[in-house]
Amino acid sequence: MSIVFKTRTQLVVEAIREKILSGAIKAGEPLRQAALAEELNVSRIPVREALVQLEGEGLVSFEPHKGATASELSVEQVEELFELRALLECTVLAESLKHITDQQLTKADDILSQLEEALGEEGSSNTWSELNSEFHNCLYSAANRPQTQDIINILNKNADRYIRMHLLWLGKIDKAEVQHREILQSCVQRDVKKAVKLMKAHILESGEEIKEFLLQRENSEQ
Repeated sequence: MSIVFKTRTQLVVEAIREKILSGAIKAGEPLRQAALAEELNVSRIPVREALVQLEGEGLVSFEPHKGATASELSVEQVEELFELRALLECTVLAESLKHITDQQLTKADDILSQLEEALGEEGSSNTWSELNSEFHNCLYSAANRPQTQDIINILNKNADRYIRMHLLWLGKIDKAEVQHREILQSCVQRDVKKAVKLMKAHILESGEEIKEFLLQRENSEQ
């Protein structure tokens, strides 16, 4: 029963996610559980579970006296978040590679293998989101820049819904896997210049693809 329930919930997650990302459900629009359940021909239970999962993805907000609503997706926010990420993460990566050990790189490799496995599993977005952050943080761990790392973690938390959208909606999982492997390989080789260049491209290209998607969505709504 649990497998069937999970599959049904995941189908509801995907249906509501598509409506939000496509603009069929507008930012700020209430998400009525009864109406969604009737539309999707399911009970309210998988709808409720789906809305909680989508809240974790940043696509749904729960507000007092208002219930669940669709979150705002902002091109301007994407631009600022990903530019700041590129600036800080590349700086910390360069510093980290001066001191990083083989053991730390082996740990990064292990995390990346877990991430690659999670990316292929249905309904594992929370898991691979956490592993993605762990992988990046592991590469930065030898920099000894705790305050900068705290800022990076905040930026990544704010960017998480866009990163999920990039991988799930835009179908960039394969590209992300290749880029992560290339970054790790350059780190293993202690090629700082190449590693920083790859990391910068990895972050900024993702941001540009997300911005383009959001702009296309805005144009289609006009």
